[in-house]
Amino acid sequence: MEINILKEMADMSHKIIKSYETLNEINEIDIATSPKTEVYAEDKLKLYRYDRDTEATYKTPVLIVYALVNTYKMLDIQPDRSYIKNLLNAGLDVYLIDWGYPSKSDKYLSIDDYVSGYINNCVDFIRKKHRIEKLNILSICQGGTLSVIYASLYPGKVKNLVTHVTPIDFSTNDGLLFKWSKDMDFDKLVEANDGLIPGDFLNQGFDMLKPMMKVQKQQALSASIDDKDKLLNFLRMEKWISESPDQAGECYRQFMKDLYQQNKLVKGELEVGGKKVNLKNLTANLLNIYATEDHLVPPAATTPLNDLVGSKDKELYSFKGGHIGVFVGSKSQKELAPAVTTWLKKRDA
Repeated sequence: MEINILKEMADMSHKIIKSYETLNEINEIDIATSPKTEVYAEDKLKLYRYDRDTEATYKTPVLIVYALVNTYKMLDIQPDRSYIKNLLNAGLDVYLIDWGYPSKSDKYLSIDDYVSGYINNCVDFIRKKHRIEKLNILSICQGGTLSVIYASLYPGKVKNLVTHVTPIDFSTNDGLLFKWSKDMDFDKLVEANDGLIPGDFLNQGFDMLKPMMKVQKQQALSASIDDKDKLLNFLRMEKWISESPDQAGECYRQFMKDLYQQNKLVKGELEVGGKKVNLKNLTANLLNIYATEDHLVPPAATTPLNDLVGSKDKELYSFKGGHIGVFVGSKSQKELAPAVTTWLKKRDA
């Protein structure tokens, strides 16, 4: 017994020493390192075009529209787990919207400002640059909802639409987020925060959806503290979470009330910029991707999209995994990214 205790103490001491050595070796937590060039800017927004060493083999460029919540950097979290790098390696010409960090001066930005303003301006920039009528949009989560609205209002500008883990039908009670939102007073929430919803507030809410995740994170950290590669993987994800931007209050209010509470998009009652959003007007080829274990956007919120749009060419893709695993998991790199690029290639003529 005494020998076992001494051995455990020696092992622990060795791990602690190794942990200090590992931490001392880490000078910087690098994420989103794929080279890119800013090609357009408007207010806080920046439009990037990813650098390529060779000419793109796809004729149609793709615009990535990420959610307003968190940042696009999760798509390029590290070189060996980069969704964006996979798109580039496949031969795509990739553009991406970086929404930036809203301040108090942006608190009155509406859904219309994001859809018919920012997204439309970026689309027109790319259309003019490449002398094309339509481009591809690859969208993520809330960015997918905004892109679906955009493609419904501007069907003549979108050729292929790929949506990832995108909430569309908000009537479901499959996820806690959908249940909680039904009874919240979002007017008071926006007013209490002077029109700017803190990113930390939203992250705390996401943590409450899966409270055991905190425990699992601590266990993961303890298990990886003496392994540099594993520790960097952990720290990169934590850095991405810590950089979550605040949300423009008016857009947040509209999104939560009109969609989460009243489900206006599915009902055909949503108005953006004085125009009714009719999903039947969305005629772009559609690839709708959902994650089977998604606790943030359950499949029931995503899958109805295919029955609501006017697209003749539409496909539903089931990914076995969670909300974040769609992009950062090893399975995503081997399975999903190739499936998306193959789907786009077949429709690139």
